[in-house]
Amino acid sequence: MQNIIGIETSCDETGVAVYRPDAGIVAELVYTQADHAAFGGVVPELASRDHVRKLPAMIREVLTLAELTAAELDAVAYTAGPGLAGALLVGAAVGVGLAHAAGLPAIAVHHMEGHLLSPLLEAQPPAFPFVALLVSGGHTMLVDVADIGRYRLLGETLDDAAGEAFDKTARLLGLGFPGGPEVARLAEQGDPERFDFPRPMVNRPGLDFSFSGLKTHTRQLINNSEPADHADIAAGFEKAVVDTLVIKCRRALHETRHRSLVIAGGVSANARLRQALDSALPGQVYYPRPSLCTDNGAMIAHAGWHRRKEGRIDGQIAVRPRWPLEELTAV
Repeated sequence: MQNIIGIETSCDETGVAVYRPDAGIVAELVYTQADHAAFGGVVPELASRDHVRKLPAMIREVLTLAELTAAELDAVAYTAGPGLAGALLVGAAVGVGLAHAAGLPAIAVHHMEGHLLSPLLEAQPPAFPFVALLVSGGHTMLVDVADIGRYRLLGETLDDAAGEAFDKTARLLGLGFPGGPEVARLAEQGDPERFDFPRPMVNRPGLDFSFSGLKTHTRQLINNSEPADHADIAAGFEKAVVDTLVIKCRRALHETRHRSLVIAGGVSANARLRQALDSALPGQVYYPRPSLCTDNGAMIAHAGWHRRKEGRIDGQIAVRPRWPLEELTAV
């Protein structure tokens, strides 16, 4: 048995979980911070403070749920980047401290690799190679995945990430934060065909994304509309994002000649995106369960297990707020 505890603190979720290869996710807890809603976005200092308050007790509780002591762990995995520097430092300090105190290896995990590998936790995981769409509040990228650690960036957003565009649109509509679920709920009441929305960069070659123009178009519509129009605007905006992502995913599969698509990250929980991808690519799309779409400790523990040979016990604390996925090495 190899019990790996994973610690995730890259942004505004505090996640702790224990993973064991023969049993999967043994225990997990996720705490989502609420204080940021008043500001319409994540405040880094508040995020760091909340991680400090929550993390020690969550580790104790997860170990209790897993019926383990720290001495029965085999490694500690923590998110080392990318993310907010202060938030990352909290998780790294606690993770490395726990590992050092227990004489265990500490494994620095790439946050996006955690997301990318999370569908491997499901009963029917994808086979390598595949294309991965990593789509969240901070990232929108398409990756050619030959194997674990063998990644080639195919395209990424040139400005706002898809999740960030959802958050900003929610704020324009007077909705809460995080914006993705709020816009999706309002969109259920609207007509997505009433207003015309652009599908950014779909008529250009390549696999990069851009959502800033769509956000500007949406703001102009909102400024020239009545509150009664907002559900239709939300529906049209959501459909424009979904259509753009689907078009680029199909193009990436065609260019790489891979047959499977993995989609992960917070926006991958969007029901309309899943429906559209399943319709466009039947039998080819793999997702993590909804609880693994947002940031969580389980994906970090799982990715840490794959990279357990890279663990160290020197007690050094290091984070990389900016960390290109392509810099990772093969397992």
